[in-house]
Amino acid sequence: MPDTRQFPRLSDEDRTALREWSDRPPETLRLRSRIILACAEGLANAEVAKRLQVSPATVAKWRERYLSHGISGLGDAPRSGRPRTSSRHDAEQQIARLVEQARDGGPVPSTRALARTLGLSQSTVARIWQEQQRRLPPPPAPPRAAVPPAAPAVEMPGSDHVPRRLLSDHVYGLLRSWIVGGELAPGQRLVEAEVAKRVGTSQAPAREAIKRLAHEGLVSSQPHRGTYVAHVSERQAQEVRDIRVMFEEYAARRATGRLTPEQLRLLGDDVDRLRRCAETGDIGAFREADMSFHRHVCEAAGNSALTRLWQMIESSMWGLHVVGNPLYVGDWGAMAEYHAELVAALEHGDPDTAGPMFAAHAAGEASRYHREHPAPGPRGDLP
Repeated sequence: MPDTRQFPRLSDEDRTALREWSDRPPETLRLRSRIILACAEGLANAEVAKRLQVSPATVAKWRERYLSHGISGLGDAPRSGRPRTSSRHDAEQQIARLVEQARDGGPVPSTRALARTLGLSQSTVARIWQEQQRRLPPPPAPPRAAVPPAAPAVEMPGSDHVPRRLLSDHVYGLLRSWIVGGELAPGQRLVEAEVAKRVGTSQAPAREAIKRLAHEGLVSSQPHRGTYVAHVSERQAQEVRDIRVMFEEYAARRATGRLTPEQLRLLGDDVDRLRRCAETGDIGAFREADMSFHRHVCEAAGNSALTRLWQMIESSMWGLHVVGNPLYVGDWGAMAEYHAELVAALEHGDPDTAGPMFAAHAAGEASRYHREHPAPGPRGDLP
């Protein structure tokens, strides 16, 4: 089948979702994701088919499905997908459909996946989910002779049954947003029963959520004492900064002058997110966008080993970024503009300029470096 429609440039959200799906089961979704990623490289159906050892007809089928329905078209059953524009109203409508689907026992995505596809924070998605649950009419009572479910479902107060995994994601998203946004301070104790009561779940989802946060380094458990929001000592913070400085400088030197149009677009999108978050004061989302920016720089370096190493230490950097209070104490809007200057250095500068800029930024000394070494190319000025 000929390729009759031009394949569009993948959005950051679609590319992230497709990459995740291409590396994990089920095999059907893994293959379809790889087909779309290959099509996005500009390959024809026959070239994609040869690379992935499938028929050109299979490639054509999923190419057309993606062009018509986006990533929601890659599943065998209706999925949430990613709307081209995500307003609050759009999100409410989509989540309302998923709430009904969950009540009927159908599959639903995690709040993390919903947040990514809708372009909202996990805590916002969780709040909308709860609002839509309250609006649902109660389901009709089952016949008296109906067989009860094999295992009891976890319930939220005043709502219908929700899969435990989704509840765990919900609690995780709320706790993480409170820690990232500074509402939970370093050293503050987290008690499973109190967390469960506050967010309206049983203790099991709260326990699972806290374990995930511990894996990210955002909380720490002390035997016989309890679990606390992590406190990063200055020594620990400096150790992580030292590693990050090396990674960032190396990545910047390799990426300078080599950025593809797609990589520039991704970095530009990250900078736009940083600016919006600075304007709205959403520091949690600002930090998410910042991590995305530096992850994209590492990927642009073209060294797969560096990308794997970055992924290994990213959880440690989250702990530093959020509760370690790295040396930056200035204006968030100015920091967003400084990221625009970092992009300009990668695009127009030379490795000997970009490398030290990124190293200083990673060390928390961006403002001082900016005053001493103005970046090349178009930029916004720091105050």
